[in-house]
Amino acid sequence: MNALRSFNSSLIGRNIPGTFRSTSYFPSSPLLPLGAASVYLRASERHANYSRQQTLSRCNSSRILSRIAASTPHTSELSTMPTTQDHSSFANYLQAAVTHIDLDLSVHFDSKTVGGTAELHVNVNQSGTTELLLDTRDLIINSVADKHTGQDLPFKFAEEHKALGTKLTIGLDKKLSEGQSINIVISFSTMPKSTALQFLDPSQTAGSKHPYLFTQCQAIHARSFIPCQDTPAAKLTYSAAITVPTPLTALMSAVPQNSPEASADGAPTHTFKFQQEVPIPSYLLALAVGELEYRQIGPRSKVWSEPSMVEAGAYEFADTAKFLSAAEEVAGEYVWGVYDLLLLPPSFPYGGMENPCLTFVTPTLLAGDRSLVNVVAHEIAHSWTGNLVTNATWEHFWLNEGFTVFLERKIIGRLHGEKALQFHAANGYLSLVDSIHQIGETHNFTALVPDLSGGVDPDDSFSKVPYEKGFYFLYYLQGLVGGSQPFEAFLKTYLQHFKFKTLTTTDFKNYFCDHFKDAEAIQQIDWQTWLYSPGLPPVENDYDPALGQAAEALAKKWHTSDLMAVGSTGPQGASPDDTKDWSSEMMVAFLDKLASYRAKQPMHRKTTRRMAELYGLDSSKNAEIRGSWYKLAINAEDEAVLPLTVQFLKEQGRMKFLRPLYKALFRSRMGKDTAVQTFKEARQSYHPIAAKMVAADLQVD
Repeated sequence: MNALRSFNSSLIGRNIPGTFRSTSYFPSSPLLPLGAASVYLRASERHANYSRQQTLSRCNSSRILSRIAASTPHTSELSTMPTTQDHSSFANYLQAAVTHIDLDLSVHFDSKTVGGTAELHVNVNQSGTTELLLDTRDLIINSVADKHTGQDLPFKFAEEHKALGTKLTIGLDKKLSEGQSINIVISFSTMPKSTALQFLDPSQTAGSKHPYLFTQCQAIHARSFIPCQDTPAAKLTYSAAITVPTPLTALMSAVPQNSPEASADGAPTHTFKFQQEVPIPSYLLALAVGELEYRQIGPRSKVWSEPSMVEAGAYEFADTAKFLSAAEEVAGEYVWGVYDLLLLPPSFPYGGMENPCLTFVTPTLLAGDRSLVNVVAHEIAHSWTGNLVTNATWEHFWLNEGFTVFLERKIIGRLHGEKALQFHAANGYLSLVDSIHQIGETHNFTALVPDLSGGVDPDDSFSKVPYEKGFYFLYYLQGLVGGSQPFEAFLKTYLQHFKFKTLTTTDFKNYFCDHFKDAEAIQQIDWQTWLYSPGLPPVENDYDPALGQAAEALAKKWHTSDLMAVGSTGPQGASPDDTKDWSSEMMVAFLDKLASYRAKQPMHRKTTRRMAELYGLDSSKNAEIRGSWYKLAINAEDEAVLPLTVQFLKEQGRMKFLRPLYKALFRSRMGKDTAVQTFKEARQSYHPIAAKMVAADLQVD
């Protein structure tokens, strides 16, 4: 057993790290249903059919693609060659860049694999290039060939890196000069342990009749889905033909091109086709397959989900068109054509994922009162900040997330007023303080631009820091240059200048300083401390406390009623009327502010029991309230919330709730064993990314 995993030596040849070969590599249990030659033949035939069907079968798709084409510059304008090497990628994209991929894939629920071909369109950036380096993890490579000559190309795997996967080196048949291109076809399959894919059995879905698949490629998991240059520095376009069992539906982060085509050989499958004409980084590749329906919720938007949840999703996300219009007012034209939402099963590990044309969202947003849909505002904002203008490497993740939180709050301000923006900004700062406290004020990961060299898994560095510290910095800069009006004008020019490109923090700094070169106030910016020093921001921002005053005042009352943590019946006169008519956001703000007051000295369980009695906290169905309440009560060693917390941990897999609650249980006297046992019971229902992170938090294998 080595970096290439075990395989049967009686098969065609051995795949030895550091040696080239051009024969197929199979593990001991072959997962591809077809041989490499037949896969390649089927792919060639399908792509030939695809090229003959450039006229789309649905007029709305044609109009969408026309609008995208009109807003997408010519290839020469997109060819901004990256100059930064990504510590998280083995790819030699600085020498040879994959600019387009044609995928022809089949989904196999029986083996929990996806297999087929990827045709890579490679542009050479440096003369003398003799090899193409790609990122992989847990992929089976059957063959690699030059599309135009039909010749097999030699390939080899390096030793596996625990965090970064396995480098795949493809030998080119000749030295290529700058400006030349080559198309390479790779026949491959995923393995069941792919970290990008989660296959769900029917019993794990809402309908309990059909299986389900969804992908999650951020940060560096696309390499376990397809062989690719898995770095945000290398953007590409793609087309795809996805064959799935009938009656399932396939969706991707691209514009659908046709009604599904039935299998020509009578097999119980059909094929969906997609095209993404706007360049994207590999982490935005996305696929979902399941029993799916949609409801139209706007001129550019549908909400998709399993049939039993689609009406609830349509109600919850009915304001999507308003969010889109508000975002365009701040950021400029929406270039992606469609903006659909896919409501995923509960195991989805995030609140949302900004896949172009198809945002993935968690069912924990289904509060029934549209109170949690600001996540959609965040994912819509990513259509500009992250998807259109992208961090070059994961060290610069704040350029994605800090800008997105900033734009998200601008959207909220447009729709709900400036006081709402200020309320969210103040609450965001509380979550930043808590995150830095949890990570450690001197930890590298609390810097806005952390050091991820040396093989660090970017997933390990992700927290509220790039989101909220990034927002905090941009809000500070906005104040320095004269407020919203000049900064929003800058934001539009920034997005226009860098659209379709990637950038580093230095690129941002240089562009900002040039734009505001006449503003004397920017001379006081301590760039080094803001960007590269760990801990809290060096400057305090002031926010309007108007909307948050009631929540803060009540938190202070409960805090002072039990300063010594000996137990109390609450502040004098406390009653259910304290929170009457409060929004869920106000309740969360109250709980989080109280938690910040009690960071060093948790409350007594008698006090939290009184809170639960007065405010009905134990019976809340709102995921955000439950997450904040259970954490506060666990810290108070309040055993009454143990069964509620366990139930919550088993019914959803969102890391925003899993990790803080498991950590709180693990630290507590009453819940350490419960945390480990609950994780063991629920682990298989979690996404691989979430399971990995929680296992590390609980120090279990």
